[in-house]
Amino acid sequence: MMGGQDRHPGWPAKTPVAATRAGGVRLRPLSRRDGRRWSEYRIADEAQLRPVEPTVQGDWADAHSGQMWRRNVTGLLDMARQGVLAPFAIEVEGQFAGQLTLGNIQHGVVSSCWIGYWVYSGFAGNGVATAAVGLGTDHAMRYIGLHRVEATVLETNTASRRVLARAGYREEGRLVRNLHIDGRWRDHLLVGLTVEETGGGVLAGLQRSGILPARLR
Repeated sequence: MMGGQDRHPGWPAKTPVAATRAGGVRLRPLSRRDGRRWSEYRIADEAQLRPVEPTVQGDWADAHSGQMWRRNVTGLLDMARQGVLAPFAIEVEGQFAGQLTLGNIQHGVVSSCWIGYWVYSGFAGNGVATAAVGLGTDHAMRYIGLHRVEATVLETNTASRRVLARAGYREEGRLVRNLHIDGRWRDHLLVGLTVEETGGGVLAGLQRSGILPARLR
């Protein structure tokens, strides 16, 4: 189930399936075939995504066209082959539901990466994002072999802050004007998690606490 290269263990790979109220959730390598759903879902969720994501120049629909998808996915897969990034599709019962990326992968004395994700609103409120973050964090630590995973999040993005907190991420500080979001430079909170804090794994902790079901019903 797990595969990869010596310089990039854990890629390409599919994760185990996590139970949620929406059904089974897993991560799998992002594919060029995901473009139609990616465009459809991103365009439909402009009102939710634009205020929390890096600034898009021009029209939102143009920025999420098939042509832009092909450009984006080519770049992501190239970086995955270089071992610096792991781009995943989030699946719910085999259907594309969003995207999760492990980026700036560094081994050696740094041994860390960042995690970023989005989930289509049609799957929201069912634990999908929480499961995806749990699966992604476990994958980064167990199979890519990293010691630390971190994320940045807008202070006003309460939904994402809740997801990260449930997965065990600690707030570590504030990054001042570090990302250009929706037309202006915005502060972000820095959150992090190290392998020593995860016990038997993030997903297992979410299941033990009852945040996620232990098995599919």
